[in-house]
Amino acid sequence: MPYTPSGFFCDRLIRERERRDGEGSLNKPLRFNGQDYNTLRQECVQRKSLFEDESFPATVESLGFKELGHKSTKVKNIVWKRPKEICENPQFIVGGASRTDICQGDLGDCWLLAAIACLTLNEKLLFRVVPHEQSYTESYAGIFHFQFWRYGDWVDVVIDDRIPTVNNQLVFTKSAERNEFWSALLEKAYAKLHGSYEALKGGNTTEAMEDFTGGVTEFYEMKEAPKELYKIMKKALDRGSLMGCSIDSLVPARFETRTVTGLVKGHAYSVTAVEECKSSQNKESKIRLVRLRNPWGQVEWNGPWSDNSKEWATLPKAEKEKLQHQSAEDGEFWMSFDDFKKNYTKIEICNLTPDALEDDKIHKWTVSVNEGRWVRGCSAGGCRNYPDTFWTNPQYRLRLLEEDDDSEEGEVGCTFVVSLMQKNRRKERKLGANLFTIGYSIYEVPKEMHGNKQHMQKDFFLLNQSKARCKSFINLREVTQRFRLSPGEYVLVPSTYEPHQEGEFILRVFSEKRNTSEEIENRIEADHPVPAPSSVGEESEEDQQFRSIFQEIAGEEMEITANELQNVLNRVITKNKDINTEGFSLESCRSMIALMDMDGTGRLNLQEFRHLWNKIKQWQGIFKHYNAEQSGSINSYEMRNAVNDAGFRLNNQLYHLITMRYANESMNIDFDSFISCLVRLEAMFRAFQAFDQDGDGTIRLSVLEWLQLTMYA
Repeated sequence: MPYTPSGFFCDRLIRERERRDGEGSLNKPLRFNGQDYNTLRQECVQRKSLFEDESFPATVESLGFKELGHKSTKVKNIVWKRPKEICENPQFIVGGASRTDICQGDLGDCWLLAAIACLTLNEKLLFRVVPHEQSYTESYAGIFHFQFWRYGDWVDVVIDDRIPTVNNQLVFTKSAERNEFWSALLEKAYAKLHGSYEALKGGNTTEAMEDFTGGVTEFYEMKEAPKELYKIMKKALDRGSLMGCSIDSLVPARFETRTVTGLVKGHAYSVTAVEECKSSQNKESKIRLVRLRNPWGQVEWNGPWSDNSKEWATLPKAEKEKLQHQSAEDGEFWMSFDDFKKNYTKIEICNLTPDALEDDKIHKWTVSVNEGRWVRGCSAGGCRNYPDTFWTNPQYRLRLLEEDDDSEEGEVGCTFVVSLMQKNRRKERKLGANLFTIGYSIYEVPKEMHGNKQHMQKDFFLLNQSKARCKSFINLREVTQRFRLSPGEYVLVPSTYEPHQEGEFILRVFSEKRNTSEEIENRIEADHPVPAPSSVGEESEEDQQFRSIFQEIAGEEMEITANELQNVLNRVITKNKDINTEGFSLESCRSMIALMDMDGTGRLNLQEFRHLWNKIKQWQGIFKHYNAEQSGSINSYEMRNAVNDAGFRLNNQLYHLITMRYANESMNIDFDSFISCLVRLEAMFRAFQAFDQDGDGTIRLSVLEWLQLTMYA
């Protein structure tokens, strides 16, 4: 019978299996809450009833937990209604989806609405998020669905169409057309994904853009933009990336105000093209131009290279046709790249993953995705400021295999973007969760260590400086940055700023050429050194004392039970001044007997006992080494080294389990727990090897064998 671990590890195993089966892709999204849209809709049509979503009911719980919770006066007058109860002839989409379909209501989620507005500019992307076969006419059953990217997977979210209203008006997002409801229903599905409407309060537009596309966003402040910004923008558009820019307004009251040049402050624009062209006056020089779009569909730039400016007269007809130049008040206009940098203050590039791009002509990114977890007391080591624990963070081996196509002579490099995203913090906000301050560092692996997949130890990070790192640790959902490094092998270490902060994350690496990244997981194995029993002539005073005590307790049978073993061990261990311990528990002694009981009697004879005592002395020495302050316990982070010194090579998942099982609230492991852990490891490795007769690393057990093994260990 295959073994399935519980909790987080079980979920992770299931997700990995689903990915192997193609689940979580755009074409085969995961069913959120296990709800299948087609099945539920068909059932409602057959029953001639309207769908009611029990997993996101029309109650206060779906509205919120604080400002929209039970004690809030805001929710008293809210009535959930279906569109057919609100107006005549409701429609899902009226005359195509556009930015005018998105009007903010009484919820601070303008970040989400701005992203929805951007989405309307790309119909292919829009209809992935908003499946367009839905309507209020054909087989209407009160059920709708939407698709979102969720930490590495696409998920399909099913909702009913009951929407919060006050006085027959929608409380949250609405359309300028009173009988159009796609944007309100999309907002409801996104609220369900995060647990409530209130969970959507406050955020960043790029957060939603990524949830709509699966992309990764880069930010650039124009005053700090890299010298190769034009090249970055050009490549981004060639890869189908979404790109937006804006002009900061220092005075909030002047947001969305038009300047004398026709540009609007505090307003988002889309970048739709980046081109170079030749002037008929000077064929040697190249003119760099940027095309932008005001989502209002009007109000345009009136400076150089605007629709009717004199600069267009300097271009040959072929160049004008290449740029598709036309004079129309449609919100779209050209401007020089230099004017673009002078007038706009920031730019955002949402790089799309290959699975979100259908066009084979597009130069796609190579993407590698890793899921990970920081566990308090085990792998939540904090940043480089905490050298004693930093090395315990999850580590990822990054291999940059090919140089960029446009690497200039004498300049070798691989361009890649690293994105570290913390998971589920918005959804857990009602439980008091806030965003952690997160970041990452990148270290070059020495050539002699290439291909070595062992977890880098503390000394490596004490002796080596990082080759690159994110600009700063910050409390955003995602920290993203572009780098250029020589081909080679690197270690990427994501972390929270402070140690002991527990949470899940997803780490993505986007590169122009081929790369691989994978978590460094030690190979799981164990040594079994068996200390040779001392001969009679070499018996130490301690050995002689044990023999005497053993004979005294064991009597004529010369065998001891778990209770007697506890008596023997504690009479000697508690006299050891180097270890501050109250002795072994009865449960620990039962485990020891299970480990050493070769003949299945449930007792230990003198030979079995001597074998056990030699092991305990060996492990006692390891404990003393890490119990430097003689506190009677060792730090759970140091447990990795102690376990390794005892001859066991484990991976992160097993270290997590050890921490949860044996560490106390202060993340310390006392002597009894330390020995119990090693006894359990020794016993389970030995049992596994006994069953793994062909040595292939897998075993098959019946229920009886499994229970016999685990109950007695």
